[in-house]
Amino acid sequence: MSRAFIPPRRLGLMTMVILLGFGALFYRLFDLHVLQHEQLTASAERNREKFVVEHARRGLILDRQGMVLATTRTVVELGVDPQLVVDGDEAKLPALSQLIGVPVADLEAAFTPQIREVQTPDGEKPEPVRWVVLNPEVEESVYDKVAALGIRAVYGNRQYERVYPGGDLAAHVLGYVTKKDTPEVKKGIPQAGIESTMDFYLRGQDGWKETELDGHHRELAQYSREILPTDGLNVELTIDQMLQYYAQNEVDKLVKDYQPEGVTIIIGDPATGEILALANYPTYDPNHYGDYPLVNLKNRAIADVFEPGSTFKIVTAAAALNEGVVRPTDTFDCSKPTIDYLGRTLKLPDDAEHNGVLTVAEIVSRSSNRGAANIGVKLGPPLLLKYALAFGFGQLTGIGLPGESRGVVHSLADFDRDSLMITRMPMGHAVDATALQVHQAMSAVANHGVLMEPHLVRSIKDVKGNPVVEFAPKPVRRVISAQTIIGPGFLNDMLCAVASTGGTAAGAKLDDIMVAGKNITVAGKTGTTQKLINGKYSSDHHVATFAGYLPAERPRLVITVIVDDAHEHGSVAFGGVVSAPAFHHVAAEAVQYLGIQPSGGSNNLMAMKGDNLDWIR
Repeated sequence: MSRAFIPPRRLGLMTMVILLGFGALFYRLFDLHVLQHEQLTASAERNREKFVVEHARRGLILDRQGMVLATTRTVVELGVDPQLVVDGDEAKLPALSQLIGVPVADLEAAFTPQIREVQTPDGEKPEPVRWVVLNPEVEESVYDKVAALGIRAVYGNRQYERVYPGGDLAAHVLGYVTKKDTPEVKKGIPQAGIESTMDFYLRGQDGWKETELDGHHRELAQYSREILPTDGLNVELTIDQMLQYYAQNEVDKLVKDYQPEGVTIIIGDPATGEILALANYPTYDPNHYGDYPLVNLKNRAIADVFEPGSTFKIVTAAAALNEGVVRPTDTFDCSKPTIDYLGRTLKLPDDAEHNGVLTVAEIVSRSSNRGAANIGVKLGPPLLLKYALAFGFGQLTGIGLPGESRGVVHSLADFDRDSLMITRMPMGHAVDATALQVHQAMSAVANHGVLMEPHLVRSIKDVKGNPVVEFAPKPVRRVISAQTIIGPGFLNDMLCAVASTGGTAAGAKLDDIMVAGKNITVAGKTGTTQKLINGKYSSDHHVATFAGYLPAERPRLVITVIVDDAHEHGSVAFGGVVSAPAFHHVAAEAVQYLGIQPSGGSNNLMAMKGDNLDWIR
């Protein structure tokens, strides 16, 4: 028997090949078990784990009667994990297509396993795609039918969509929640209004569910971990849905009749500072906020400033009466066109009609600019500024909504530089205010001199309706004495004369409303301000205002109507012509809805619930 002979050269070559093969094998093992250990382990963990975020349901926003103003609709984001697809799933695609409205060809593409490049510290690495969205929003009933098909690779993530049942009702109070991702903001972010300021309470806390999968991608229940979501709390507002409807209905009428640039109507309870209605034009539907220009989303009641005009005369008169500088029966010659001030002769503003000698009461009821200027000069800049600030001008009201303006109240140094301010500020020029500031100031008069912080939220409640946080009325300060307002012939009587026959706001009176054989008395003040156009006061563009309260004996409501640049068919859109009648319409409906009595009685919206408010009277 002979032994095979292998040449040394061939033996060496074979040995080298074998060694290289084992070397490559050991290197690959080293690479997989050492160099790529963390990456591969993480990838394996991802392949055998399913992690789903369970979103919390956003809380309700309710009006003061418990009516829903904002709620949440459940939708399901439906998708597929291509790595979980098994034999037999493709046969169910036609049925799935019918349910979710996605072509079968698109479903087949989504079900096909894919690889994507993922950026890591070591550069881009391939990774299997674990989630492809099939339909971003399907109803829960549809999702139940999809689940019944038994396609394990297809599942959904429950999400919530904000819904506003009233459409544009109280849109600027509520705000909105974004519905999709944009370059500026992500989906689900609250914007403006109560949605933004009360987001801490409304949003709740998301949960999550993590499940381990076996080699066949089946869930292993024993290795499941879950943190349940905590739904958001409900926010109860001070808004009354019916009063809000009345306000918005009147805004629509003003827009139709006068084609204004803007309108604001505010209804409030002077004793508590509660805002019962707040309506603006232009407005929007928060369900479809993206369909409107940005100007519609702005809350004009707190963002836009204007010179309040003659409505500011309540500050001038109240300050002078409270300081004892004048009495209601004191007289001023309003025919004189000039006045001496600190050694200078200043030109006085013009009046809409020629006036002679007027009492302080007549200056207010007839809205005399010259009369107000005379009172302001006698009062002096320091006291005028003191009371302007005390009434809330030039500072935030405290309502807490985003986008609020402070307005402008000039300093004493400004008066020194421009002495004409002393004759212009008393009549409501040389000061800028928001609609809410004007409303707050009139509310202080209606509340017998106590300035209340306006607010929109009454309480935070849990899902069972139990109060978690309650917001009590917040007095800011006493601005003027009660005697200054309700003393015989003093401010209340002056403002009643404004809303009476012969006053500048005769259209605001409620003579056509009889309760128990008596009329509901109205007190208030008109304002008609020329707008600044290109740095000059325009005779063609005005802001018409009326702010008033009722019943005058014991006020229960304050209603403020501001119409920006109304077109009054060639004539001046005075506050008494445009805004006062709108006040009348809203007030008449509110009186009947709330059952307000002429004497005041116990009709305060909080008093009707048993709250004692005498301490702030």
